[in-house]
Amino acid sequence: MEIKILGMGCANCKSLEKAVMNALAEMDIAAEVEKVDDIQKIMSYGILRTPGLVINGKVVLSGRVPSVKEVKEIIEKNK
Repeated sequence: MEIKILGMGCANCKSLEKAVMNALAEMDIAAEVEKVDDIQKIMSYGILRTPGLVINGKVVLSGRVPSVKEVKEIIEKNK
């Protein structure tokens, strides 16, 4: 599983990264997690607001920070 966190390093982006890492640990899932902070690469995903969450090449969330529970549900649906 490949997960990308899109954002320039703001507090929300860091919160999303933490939520993703906690969700993966709780679910005992190994994933390649990459932080994308290059604005051109972020724009190439077509999101208008960060942070963004991409799983296996698909944008699954943008513009807000979900709870760990919600992240787990998103990961489960997009494995």
